[in-house]
Amino acid sequence: MNLSTFNSLTPDEARAAVRPCLDVDRWVDELVAGRPYADAESLAAAASSAANPFTDAEVDAALAHHPRIGERAEGSGAEACLSRGEQAALDPAAETAARLVEANQAYEKRFGRVFLIRAAGRSAEEILSEATRRVQNTDEAEAAETADQLRQIALLRLHGAVAEPAAAGAQHP
Repeated sequence: MNLSTFNSLTPDEARAAVRPCLDVDRWVDELVAGRPYADAESLAAAASSAANPFTDAEVDAALAHHPRIGERAEGSGAEACLSRGEQAALDPAAETAARLVEANQAYEKRFGRVFLIRAAGRSAEEILSEATRRVQNTDEAEAAETADQLRQIALLRLHGAVAEPAAAGAQHP
């Protein structure tokens, strides 16, 4: 779907189109209400500031849909498919996989929720390093980092969901 199509959808269709990007009602509603968007940059700006700041309940609800880093999301829904694509570079058979399991467990024990990071474009070692660093955060600092990661993931997904068609002959990464 391109931006023009997104702008022309009914409100319910538009909500359904962006909900897999971030399942936070207030974020979805603000994006839909802000239509029409002149360009991808204005949509991205709106997505960056929508529902800011997230409430603890919104973060908890959004995290309920995220698998642990290194685990493959189950199901055939749009969000599960997006998550599998984002974590495609993480090989469950690699040596770092066991260390990621340990990092996930330490994080969950410390904060009581799933460790969330934008995995797309990051190596397993980078993710492991971030998990090790972030488990040392205060509760407040980690809440802010988690919210930032949610936004980064949402923006990445939104870009994919509402991308303009590629120029003739161009390939998407």
